[in-house]
Parts: sequence; structure tokens; C-alpha cells
Amino acid sequence: MLSVLIPTYNYDVSKLIVTIHLQLSNCNVPFEILVLEDGSTQHINSTNNLSNTTVLINKTNNGRVKARQELALKANYEWLLFLDADVLPKSKSFISNYIDAIKLKHDAYFGGFAYYKAKPKKQYLLRWKYGTTKEEVIAAKRNLSPYKVIISANYLIRKKVFNTVNLKIEDNKGYGFDNYFGALLQNINVNIYHIDNEVYHLGIEESSLYLKKKEQAALTLLHFYKTEGFNNHSNDLLRLFSKIKTLKLVWLFSLFYKLFKTKMKKNLLGKAPSISLLQAYRITFMCYAYKHIITA
Repeated sequence: MLSVLIPTYNYDVSKLIVTIHLQLSNCNVPFEILVLEDGSTQHINSTNNLSNTTVLINKTNNGRVKARQELALKANYEWLLFLDADVLPKSKSFISNYIDAIKLKHDAYFGGFAYYKAKPKKQYLLRWKYGTTKEEVIAAKRNLSPYKVIISANYLIRKKVFNTVNLKIEDNKGYGFDNYFGALLQNINVNIYHIDNEVYHLGIEESSLYLKKKEQAALTLLHFYKTEGFNNHSNDLLRLFSKIKTLKLVWLFSLFYKLFKTKMKKNLLGKAPSISLLQAYRITFMCYAYKHIITA
């Protein structure tokens, strides 16, 4: 009935596997857990020889999108539960919540993200603050715009639907594919539903690395904007960029980035990062990249 698929790269997923396995066993449903070590140099410490659990190993790192595709092709069951390696279920009824949700007869279910409330050290503040501000959203609010907050670190989807959508992503190296994945779901009208079934996000990156990932996400979004030309999406950043482009103001926002990127970074990498400033950084970087990187 349920295939739990976990791609991992240099991250110990032992605790996640044991937690999920226990919950699956208590639900008395057919299941399997497939873990893909995607070119890892540091491997899982232990799986305790758990039943119905298989660890696959890639010699080279192919990226999360391809890893998910590979796991989906090897999965035996109709429903695929994708979990990132650096998460842990918030609830002891995490699996049963998803199994109950299947009865609602949607094609995909997104459980959401949660963060521990204790403020982390300074070098991790940007990622933590963005997560608690923009990603920790209750299901009732997410369902108002179901394709807007798409977090692929924790979702359940029919296998045939996943294969239809994810195989469309050909250029799959980089960061920021959740936005594109959400746009693809919307473009083919996949019937999705959000529930309050969060996982804690444990792998919070340092602010400097996260800012680079946000830049990469903007480049990914621009790439698909230029190659796919999709208009049916719920991405606020892309909507704003499209409006700026229509008004022929890309050059102005690009200039702003060039003049003030150092000052913006100083705040974002500091002890009191502003999420509003991060949004300004993202859109001005996007405009700069459109003029100087993507179109080069």
C-alpha cells in the first residue's frame, strides 16, 4: 500500500528510518522503506536490519530530483511518501494521519514543515527565520492557494501522478525545484490537499550557504520561465518578476542589486536578518541574473 522513499546524501537517517518503521508496523498495512544513498561518502550508521527496508547506493551524486525518480521507479506500491533525509515526524500518528487522508480521494497530500522554537546560533538564523516565517503554515491557509506552499520534503502522492509530473523535469541539477514542481502540478490540475502532518526540519544550513541556495533557486526559476514559459503558477516571486519585466523595470532592480548587495548581505548574514530584506534581495538578484547571467 505504501512506499516510503528517502533520498539522502551524507546524512545519517537511522533515527528517521526507525521512527517511520515503527509507525508503519503499528498501522498493519503493507509497506516498504527505500533509502537511496546518492553518492554519499558517509553512510547510514544503522538500520537495525529492519524488515521491508532496503538501502540502495549510487556511486555518484545525481541530485535529489533524479534520486526521487529512481526511487519511484523501484517502488512497489501505489502510494509514495517522499521524505527528505533531514526531517523527523512531529507526531506519533504521522503515518496513520497520511493513511487516513488517502480516504479523502485526492491525488497528493502535503503535510507541511515545522521548526523547533529555540532560536539557533547566529550563523543559522536566516534559514531558521525564513522557515518559521514562510514555511511553517497551517493546512487551512495552505489550502486557500494549494499550489503556493509546496514543500517536497514531506508529501504523499499517487505513483502514476508522480511519474507523470516529475519525469517532466529534465534539467534536474541545482536547487529550487519545489517551485517548478508546484507549477507543474498546477498546470495539469493535479488534485492536491494539504493536511497538518508536519515534519521537523532538522538540517538547517548556515546563512551564507542558504543565501547561495536562494540565488540558485532564482536561477532555476528563471531557467524554467525562459524554457517552459508557463503562466499558470502560484509563485509570488515569479509573478513579481513578470510584472517588473512587463513594466520594463528589470534594469532598475538589477542596478539596485549591484549597488546594495553588500549592505543587504551584511544584514542577512548577521544576528538579526530581515525576511522582508531577503525577499528584496531575491527579486533584485533575479533581475540582475536575468540581465547578466541567464541571458548571457
